[in-house]
Amino acid sequence: MAHSLSGVRIIELGQIIAGTYGGQMLTDLGAEVIKVEAPIGDLGRNPSVAPFRDVSGLFLTFNRNKKSIVIDLKKPEGKTIFFELVKESDVVVDNFRPGVLERLGIDYPELQKINPKIIHCSITGFGSEGEYKDFPALDIIIQAMSGHMAVTGEPNRPPVRLGIPLADLSGGLFSIQGILAALYEREKTGKGQHIELAMFDAMLGLLTYLGTMWLSNGELPKPPGSAHEYSVPWQAFKTKNSYVVVGAREESHWKRFCKTLDLDQFAEDPRYCSNFLRVKNRIELVPILEARMEEETTEYWMEHFRVNDVPAGPVNHFDSAFAEPPAIQNDMIVQFDHAVAGTVKMPAYPVKMGNASGVISHPAPELGEHTEVILREILSYSAEQIENLKSSGVIKCK
Repeated sequence: MAHSLSGVRIIELGQIIAGTYGGQMLTDLGAEVIKVEAPIGDLGRNPSVAPFRDVSGLFLTFNRNKKSIVIDLKKPEGKTIFFELVKESDVVVDNFRPGVLERLGIDYPELQKINPKIIHCSITGFGSEGEYKDFPALDIIIQAMSGHMAVTGEPNRPPVRLGIPLADLSGGLFSIQGILAALYEREKTGKGQHIELAMFDAMLGLLTYLGTMWLSNGELPKPPGSAHEYSVPWQAFKTKNSYVVVGAREESHWKRFCKTLDLDQFAEDPRYCSNFLRVKNRIELVPILEARMEEETTEYWMEHFRVNDVPAGPVNHFDSAFAEPPAIQNDMIVQFDHAVAGTVKMPAYPVKMGNASGVISHPAPELGEHTEVILREILSYSAEQIENLKSSGVIKCK
C-alpha cells in the first residue's frame, strides 16, 4: 500500500486558503487533487501575498502536490469537460459564496445526476442560508465575529487576531474530517452526499470549553495575554535575554517549579498551596515569580527546568522553532523544486501513516500546467479536440 488515499480523485474549485488547505493535506495522504481554475487562476496566486521570487508563497504552500487544469465554466463546452471529470472523480470541493455554483449549473443536485457517488464539500463563511450568507467572510472578519479576537492579546489593549489565519485554516481542517467520513460512509452505502461547512461554525466550535463556560455558566473571559484563566503559573516569563513559558498546572509541577526557583517556601504557603488559591491570589504571586525569572537567562532556566521535570519551553521565533530537535527528527520540513521559485521549503504534514511509502512532495502547479495531460489521460481527448478547445478559449494550457 503506497498511501492511504491512493486512488481517490478530488476536484478542487477552492480558492486561497479555506478551499485549498484541506486538499493539500489530502494529497499528503495520497489523494490526487485536480485544481479546476478559471482563466485568471486561483486568487491565491496573487504574487503580492507572501511574495517569494515573483510567486506567492501562500499559493506554493497550499497547492503542493496538486495538478492544475484551466476550464472556463461559463462556457457550455467548459461545463461539459467539468462534468466529464466529475464522472471520473470521488470528491468536489469549493469555497464559493452561496449561489455561485447554482448560477453556473454545477451545484450538488447537478453533480449527483452526473455521478451519484460524488461527495461534494462546500465551505462557506456563514452557511448557505440565512441573513449572513452573502456577507464577506475574510479570516479576520470570522476571527472577530466568532469571539476569538475578544480572548486574544493582552488585557486592556486593543483586540488582536491570531498570528495565523485560523478561521481560513479551520475550513480546511474540518473539511478533511467531513470528506474522510463521507468516503467511509460511501464504502458502506455506495452513496455520495453533500457536506457543508461554515467557517464561523468551525471557529465557534474551536472555542471549546470557553464556549461551554459562557453558554452554561455565563462567564465572559477576558484576553489573558499568555496567562490562563484557570491555572497559575501558566504564562510567559521574561528572562535575562528572552522569554520562557511555564505551565505548572499540577501541584507536583508547582512544587518542582518553586524548588527550581529557590522559592521552596512558596510551595506550601497557605496562600499558594493549591491551584485554586494561586488563581485567587495571582496579583500578589505573579510579580514575585516574574522578578525571580528575570534574574537568569532562558538557557539557564530551560536547563534546570528540564532536570527538575518542570513543564516549560522557550518562546521561539520561526528560526528557533524549525531548529528544535523534534522538527528535524519528525521530518517536519519538506521541500520541492519549482520552475519559477526554485527550491521551496515548507512545513510538512504532521500525521505519519505507518503503511505509507515516503513523503509526497511535488511543486505547486503553474496555471494550466496539467490541462492537456488531464484531458488526454483521464478523459481520452484527442490532440485535435484539445487544440480546438484551446483555440475557442474554453481551456488554457501552460
